[in-house]
Amino acid sequence: MATADAQRRLRENPLGATAILTVVGYVLVIGTFLVDVPIYPDLTLAEVNALTHAIAVINAATTVLLVAGWYWIRNDEVDKHRLAMVGAFGLILLFLVVYLVRVGGGGEKYITGVSDPVYYSYLAMLGIHILLSIVAVPVVLYALILGLTHTPAELRGTAHASVGRIAAASWILSLVLGVVTYVMLNHIYAYEFEPMVIG
Repeated sequence: MATADAQRRLRENPLGATAILTVVGYVLVIGTFLVDVPIYPDLTLAEVNALTHAIAVINAATTVLLVAGWYWIRNDEVDKHRLAMVGAFGLILLFLVVYLVRVGGGGEKYITGVSDPVYYSYLAMLGIHILLSIVAVPVVLYALILGLTHTPAELRGTAHASVGRIAAASWILSLVLGVVTYVMLNHIYAYEFEPMVIG
């Protein structure tokens, strides 16, 4: 009964639910950077590196699911599309947990010892990755809520397809740039580790 009631509310007000969930996500991330909440374990550099590698694997797997989902919907394989997109969202929730633990309990790594062109290329890719990940949150949530609360036939009368294209494109580009910057920072160039210090 509670599940049916929640689904009805989501169906009736997808924009409101999107706004609430977006704010919750932003507060979790921003709060981790700004507030000393003693919920994160103290991590060693080796643990931070392990979580960083896990994040890259999660992001790569999410990208594969998103591309597959995009392919399947273009070929009218709605059930496969739905599974891929829900799977991608599940992986992004896992990413969020791992990322918050890594940052809140460990810190951040910064690229060092590179030429100016490499440094500025890295910063540009990282900046676009971060910007797109911020922008993608509400459009991904909105497309997901519509997709989960409407039948395929009902979705034709909603903004699901147009919002979904924006969501998938921004999400895929953000993930790809995230993986590229991960490879540059962790496997090609040197980095400095800065433990999380809440001021």
